Amino acid sequence: MHRRAAALAVPLTAITLAVSSCGNIPEEWRTPAFLRMGEEQLDSRIPTVTGPVGEEPEITFPDVKPPDEELSGIVSEGSGEDELVRADDLLIANVVQYQWTGPGEGEPVEGQSSYETGAPDLIRMEQMPEQISDVLVNQPVGSRAVYVFPPLTEEERNQAEQSGQPAPEGASVLVIDLMNRYNKGSVVPGEQTTDGGDGLPTVTQEGHSAPNIEVPDTDPPEELEVVPLIEGSGDKVEKGQQVIVQYTGVRWEADENGDHKAFDSTWSRGGEPFDTTIGAGAVIEGWDKGIVGQPVGSRLLLVVPGSMAYGENEEEAMGAPAGTLVFVIDVLGAYDNPPPAEPEEGAEGAEGEGAEGGGSAEEQADAPEEGGGNEE
Repeated sequence: MHRRAAALAVPLTAITLAVSSCGNIPEEWRTPAFLRMGEEQLDSRIPTVTGPVGEEPEITFPDVKPPDEELSGIVSEGSGEDELVRADDLLIANVVQYQWTGPGEGEPVEGQSSYETGAPDLIRMEQMPEQISDVLVNQPVGSRAVYVFPPLTEEERNQAEQSGQPAPEGASVLVIDLMNRYNKGSVVPGEQTTDGGDGLPTVTQEGHSAPNIEVPDTDPPEELEVVPLIEGSGDKVEKGQQVIVQYTGVRWEADENGDHKAFDSTWSRGGEPFDTTIGAGAVIEGWDKGIVGQPVGSRLLLVVPGSMAYGENEEEAMGAPAGTLVFVIDVLGAYDNPPPAEPEEGAEGAEGEGAEGGGSAEEQADAPEEGGGNEE
C-alpha cells in the first residue's frame, strides 16, 4: 500500500530523547521506584505535576538535588476499567519533557511538548523500553505518568558529545498523558449498512477478524471507487494527518487458481493497527484521495485503478501488486502531525519530500515492508 519509503520529517519525541540519554542506566537502577495511585504515596522526590490531563501540565520541582536513580509513577489515574492499557497497544499520548537542573529548579525542553505542537505522540508499547512501558500497563486511558531519569554520568556525557548529541544538565523528566489506545484487532464500531456489490466487490466481516472480499468476474471500474460500508461519526480526515487503520488489500484480477488472496493485510500481522501520514504521498494515490475527507470511524471499500496504485506492470518489474486493487479499510483514528521544522538559515534541502509532513518513526522503519514491500 506504500507507494515508496517516503523520507518524511520525523520530530524527535521526548521519549526518544530521554531513553537515549539514559541508555546506560545501571541495572540496579532499573527497578522503578514508583507506587501506584490508591496504594501508597508516590516517592516524594518525584516532581509535583498538576492540571487536567489533556492540557499542558504545571510542574514543581522538589527542593532537593536531582536523584541519581530512576523514579516513576502515576500521578493522576484515569477512569474506566474498560480502557486499560495493554502491553501490545498503540497509544496516543501527549508528552512533555523537562530538565531538572537543581534543587527546586527546572525548565521545559524547547520543542519537546506535544501540547505546543498540537500533535500527540504515537507510542507502540512493544517498542518501548521496559522502564517506560511497565508503568503504563494496566493504567486507564486518561492517566498521567511521570518519569525521572538520573543525570548523565561523565562517561555518558562524553559519548553524547562525541556522537554530536546534546548532553543536558541535570535529570530528564517526562510527563505522559494517555489520551487514547488502539489494541490488536481494533475495528470501527457499528454495523455495515451495505456490503458493496452492484458491480463492485462484496464485503463481509464478522467481529474482530479479517474481511472476506468477493470480487465479481467482470471488468474493474476505470475510476477510483469509494464506498462507505460503515459511515463513521468522527471528524473528517484531513490532508497531512496521521491515520490509524486496519486494512486488507486484494487484486481485482484473480490468480491462476481463480483466487483473490490478500497481498497485504494488518490482519496477517495479528490485527496490529497501522499508522501513516495521509494526503502527502506516503501511500498510493488511491489511499490519499480515498481516505481524506472520510469521517473517522468509517469502514471503506476502495477500488483503486492501477494508475492510482502501483501501475499496470509493477508486479513483474518490482514485485508490487499490478492492476486494479481492492481495499477494505477501517479508519480507527486521525491525528495532526507536528508542523515541519523550520530550516536553519542557509540550510540546504529545506524543501522537497522531507517537508511533506510528520509521521511516526515506526512508519519510516516499516515503510519498505508494507504493501508487499514495494518502493517506487
